[in-house]
Amino acid sequence: MLYLVLKALHVASVITWIGGMLTVAIILACNRLQHSQVIYWLSGLRAWDRRVTTPAMLLAWVLGLGLASLGHWFPQAWLMAKLGLVLILSGFHGMLVGRLRSLSSRPLAVALPGGFATAIGIILAAAIITVVVITKPHVY
Repeated sequence: MLYLVLKALHVASVITWIGGMLTVAIILACNRLQHSQVIYWLSGLRAWDRRVTTPAMLLAWVLGLGLASLGHWFPQAWLMAKLGLVLILSGFHGMLVGRLRSLSSRPLAVALPGGFATAIGIILAAAIITVVVITKPHVY
């Protein structure tokens, strides 16, 4: 029962984390916002990230590592592949947070070059992680 509760909490935290990252990437990629809209969105996004998205990422890491430990999966190749992709997603998150922070001082330069590509990268990484975790392929 403990495993199922931890797994459900892990999935919920991952959904929250990925959703927050996608929101930031899409808003930052939009270059049609008025100056007043930029100020509004930036303050809201930064607050949301501090209060929800970053804690969700940290919770996903803690629960994921706990689940891997409970399942004794650390030597398995599929878990190493997943952890590599999760590190990439964490890097994307850090990049987006850094962009939000830098825009707070100069909000007129809001458009993030490659923002839509970042969003697509987030979606692809999350999809690959999902397939790897569900199928747990064995490498011989």
